[in-house]
Amino acid sequence: MESVRIVPAHAGDVAVILQMIQGLAEYEQLSHEVTATEEDLRVSLFGPQPAAEVVLAYAGKVPVGFALFFHNFSTFLGRPGLYLEDLFVVQDWRGKGVGRQLLGHVAAIAVQRHCGRMEWSVLDWNESAIVFYRRLGAQVMDDWRICRLTGDALHRAASSPSA
Repeated sequence: MESVRIVPAHAGDVAVILQMIQGLAEYEQLSHEVTATEEDLRVSLFGPQPAAEVVLAYAGKVPVGFALFFHNFSTFLGRPGLYLEDLFVVQDWRGKGVGRQLLGHVAAIAVQRHCGRMEWSVLDWNESAIVFYRRLGAQVMDDWRICRLTGDALHRAASSPSA
């Protein structure tokens, strides 16, 4: 097996990042929800106030996976946390340890930055990912639900904060 290296992404990598996002969306059967553009990513990830960070996994010069993450905060721990928004490995490289390397790399960043925890979400139908995460020692929190405001609902909530 060819060795894989994991490196921080730079502004010149936005096309690769978008390609990974599209691959993830296709895998999750959510391609219709991807509206991100290279320019969106350039501004959001590499502009004056980066919203998240990305690491890319390469086999030689070929991108084979990515992880996108950002800091959150635990009031209970009184410490920052790290939220793993996306972890994706291209199909030909699944089952070869790339996902484990990416997750371990991001976990090492969390430890280095003195984060109290690292969290992420997984679709309930993605049994192979759930098994993978549990094998790593992750606790799948069945008693928590994600709440989301987008589009018109987000704008309505913003326009009537006292409601």
